[in-house]
Parts: sequence; structure tokens; C-alpha cells
Amino acid sequence: MDLTIGVGILRMVSELADFGRSVMYKSEKTSIKLIEIDMQVKPLLFVAAITLFISSCARQVTRVSPDEAIDISGNWNNTDSRMVADEMTKTILGSSWLGNHLEKNGGTKPVVVVGMMQNKSHEHIDAETFVKDIERAFVQTQRVRLVQGGKKREELRAEKADQQDNASLSTMKKFGLENGADYILQGSINSIVDSHKRQKVVYYQVDLELTDIQSNEVIWIGDKKIAKYVRN
Repeated sequence: MDLTIGVGILRMVSELADFGRSVMYKSEKTSIKLIEIDMQVKPLLFVAAITLFISSCARQVTRVSPDEAIDISGNWNNTDSRMVADEMTKTILGSSWLGNHLEKNGGTKPVVVVGMMQNKSHEHIDAETFVKDIERAFVQTQRVRLVQGGKKREELRAEKADQQDNASLSTMKKFGLENGADYILQGSINSIVDSHKRQKVVYYQVDLELTDIQSNEVIWIGDKKIAKYVRN
């Protein structure tokens, strides 16, 4: 039951209590008895009403598949993140830069690091989930090699520094042997909102660009747009 039903229950019980009071005034001889009934019944009715009201407002949770597309608010959600990441990763890996790199480097796969993903939209969007979706797609396709960047890379270096003092010589990992990335993928999430009264259309645009770290040359640019119509 929803909140409206709960309020209806409270109103119904209140009317029943008023009905008991109106009966009480019809007969002076039985007024005392009716007052006693009224005093005994009203607390019970009140407790019953509160119980029904609370139960009517209880939250219900149903497990669903994480792959199922469910839009509740119309905001950016996990389905948008996964869909955009999958489509844009396919576009990146299907572009000519990859073939050019393989040809130039004797078939050696390029090493890619996913860099900063800026959220410039009107919503609070956790860009980390989008970055993770892209990284997952890179790893699953096995067409490029992926290295850690940002805070995770700093954590790895801190662990390596700790090993210099605390690990045995045979297991200690050395500095200076990391795989240097050939390319960095960066991007942003933007949005435009067009609204009137109870209707709105939200346009999301995700822009990505791949840059050669050695030369700073931008070798690929792509975007993906999503439009959502919401009526409240």
C-alpha cells in the first residue's frame, strides 16, 4: 500500500471514533457506559491505525538483474554508463589508429591508460563506474594492454616502496620496470536540460579522446549522445 492508502486508513478510523461519540449523546441513560466504551476503544483504534499506517509505508525491495534497464528518476544510471562504455570502446578499437600502431610496431599491442573523466553535467555522476566499464571492455577484448593510472598507480608504487624494506630479495619488485603507456584516454560527461512544467528532456553527451603520450598527438576523438524524455 502507498502513502495515500495509509492516510485513508487514518481518516476512516477517525470517523469511526467520531461515530462512537455521536451515539454517546443520543441517550442520557447510557451515556456513562458509552463513554467507557469510547475511552476503551479509541486507544485501540489509534494503535491499529498507527500499525496499519506504518505497515502501509513499509519499503519493499525486489532483487532485479543488474543488466536490466530500469529508469526511475530519468537521471544517468548504470545502464547508461555500461551502454555508452561498451559502444564507445567498440568504436575506439574499430578505428584506424589501432591498425596503424600494430603495423608500425610489428604487431605489438598498444599500452593504454584511462585518465581523467570529468563530470560537467548537472548531475552528480560517479565517473569512476564509467571508467571501470571502459577498462573492463579493454581487458575483455584483449586488443590493447591496460595499465593502472591515477590513485591506483600511486598505491602500487607505495606497495613497491614498502617491499624495498620488508620483502625478501627474491620476491621484492623493483622500481623502473613498469609498462609505460603509449596512449591515454580522457573525456568528459556533459548534459543539457530542456524543461517546462512537468516535462523535461535531458541530453547527455560523453566525449572521449585518445592521445599519443610521446607526441601529444590526438589520434582519435569520439562522442556518444543519450536523450531522455521525463514526464512527472
